[in-house]
Amino acid sequence: MTPVLHGIPNCDTVKKARAWLTERGIDYTFHDFKKLGVPADRLDDWIAQVGWEKLVNRQGNTWRKLDAQVQASVKDAESAKAVMNQYPSVIKRPVVDWGDQTTVGFSPDTWASTIAQ
Repeated sequence: MTPVLHGIPNCDTVKKARAWLTERGIDYTFHDFKKLGVPADRLDDWIAQVGWEKLVNRQGNTWRKLDAQVQASVKDAESAKAVMNQYPSVIKRPVVDWGDQTTVGFSPDTWASTIAQ
């Protein structure tokens, strides 16, 4: 299966991740959250695989700009899903569907071992 990299094109981490894949000649599909939204059919799988806590980027600018009431509302998977759907930039990037596994964030070592499997 061709990996699907989900993110935002102007995100520095996504740029590094895309360059890493390209340098290694790994074909991938890019899913732009800004243009295509969060894939509803995948969000539940991501939460099941990695947990909503890992998907919600509480360190990013989008999270910091959210109203305190919205931030406080994120208490479980359902409330996190609602916020991630409304504010896709709050999702830690990139999210990569490798076929049999999902990773969040860019880690060359993790990615290299994922590809080697």
